[in-house]
Amino acid sequence: MKKLIALLLVVASGQAMAQPTAQKIIDQIKNQVNCQWSSETVDTFKSGNPESPVSGVLCCMFADMTTLEYAVANKCNLIITHEPVYYNNFDETQHLQDDPVLQTKLNYIKEHRLIIWRFHDHWHRHQPDGIYVGILDKLGWSNNVPGDDYHYVSLQEQSLQDLVQYLQDLFQIPGIRVIGNPDMKVSKVGLTLGAPGAQRHIQMLQTDIDVMIAGEAREWETYQYLNDARLQGKKKAVIFLGHIKSEEAGMAYMAKWLADFQKEVPVLYLENQVPYWNPN
Repeated sequence: MKKLIALLLVVASGQAMAQPTAQKIIDQIKNQVNCQWSSETVDTFKSGNPESPVSGVLCCMFADMTTLEYAVANKCNLIITHEPVYYNNFDETQHLQDDPVLQTKLNYIKEHRLIIWRFHDHWHRHQPDGIYVGILDKLGWSNNVPGDDYHYVSLQEQSLQDLVQYLQDLFQIPGIRVIGNPDMKVSKVGLTLGAPGAQRHIQMLQTDIDVMIAGEAREWETYQYLNDARLQGKKKAVIFLGHIKSEEAGMAYMAKWLADFQKEVPVLYLENQVPYWNPN
């Protein structure tokens, strides 16, 4: 009996030692992407010790407080997030040193020894772009890309209103924003997810697409360009899903992609909830 207990302890000890470090998992990701890894990138560790063993991985769009708590509850001490953790692109915190919101978040991360790594630049540079693969799958449009460019989708002709309703039913967003005639017929769709900026938006709208599905934009840029196009009677429209919902499915796909080659610890995904609401 004593020999059996000793053997079980050795096995348990071996299993604990077999847990990969966070750095090992990130190195696996770097080896799997098909783009060259750049030294100038936001894809870096934002908290925790990269050499710590990992019990589980949680993939998400934003590492907000709900995500952190979910990770702890599900024994995932490595969080891979697509977007910033500390409210700006480079996760700089000097200007927020005495801020109570940041301090509460940092204290929670430290208390639970969470390791957070951002995966943004190279997930977009990976071919095909992981974010677009995920959103096309969620939309059910993976087979509607007419060529090699996944920014363009060809659909059966329908009204703009019907397309917007489909997106609303799918994403359940409290506030899709649309500019364009609801009755206009659309079939050629352009995708500009996230926040690529007005220049990219306008370049897309200058092509022969009918409607652009976008993430977010400044109201004095793309919004006004499209509004003028509408007022001029041009057959163009734009649908803004917001940043979270326009890209989030790409991180659901990322979790599946990671689990295909990282078999040592569980890989989970958490969908972020849109934090805003409207009176309706």
